[in-house]
Amino acid sequence: MRARGASPAVLGLLGLAGLLALVEALPHTGLVSADFLPPTSRIASALAGELGDSEFWYALRDTLVAWAIGLAIAVGAGVVAGFVIGTVPGLRAFTASTIEFLRPIPSVALIPLAVLMYGTELQSTLMLVVYASFWQVLIQVLHGVQDVDPVADETARSYGLGLWARIRHVLWPTALPYVMTGVRLAAAVALVLAITAELVIGAPGLGSRIAVAQASNAVPDMYALVAVTGLLGVAINLGARRVERRLLRWHQSVRGEVVV
Repeated sequence: MRARGASPAVLGLLGLAGLLALVEALPHTGLVSADFLPPTSRIASALAGELGDSEFWYALRDTLVAWAIGLAIAVGAGVVAGFVIGTVPGLRAFTASTIEFLRPIPSVALIPLAVLMYGTELQSTLMLVVYASFWQVLIQVLHGVQDVDPVADETARSYGLGLWARIRHVLWPTALPYVMTGVRLAAAVALVLAITAELVIGAPGLGSRIAVAQASNAVPDMYALVAVTGLLGVAINLGARRVERRLLRWHQSVRGEVVV
């Protein structure tokens, strides 16, 4: 049953409108210099100028390409590694210390290595994106495999199902919600690392364009590009949630959702 009152979407839009109004008002009050925080109207004007510039669309394309390729590699590697480690007896315990050692290493710490190996090419961005996103998927898959009902697994074994049949009919349905959670988390992390790599390394993309705007003191353009990255993140998250709901429409977590 739908609860009375404003929907979360309406409340979210009202909150965004309030933020935009605040940004518009603060420079005029003198509390914040317009040199550091331009009013919303100037940022909107700069955004319109960016949208009319073909270079902006090339930068957006470069960011999305790096994000998509890196995410695809990370998801594929994370799912395969997760199922292998989770299903091979003893391998989970054997790799646990290695995973716990490598997982906390920040991807940005690998920037010097990425620059040495690939310079400012796409491979540098992919290296950081894949490393950061891989762990999001792997850990979720390991949890999913571990959550398999042992009775169901033993029943499948007693009926003579081989490894691949058990993965398809027992492990995969149980692990899929975890996989989708990992993909959703990895999608957000991949975007963050793609922008970071472009910003710090100078690889082609929105991050590099933000750095150029900051260096040239084009503050409204810088904020406009930051707003674009934020909108891009929102779009990716909404898209990932929609795919998750569609793939898991049979699962209780989705069927039991109530619109508040």
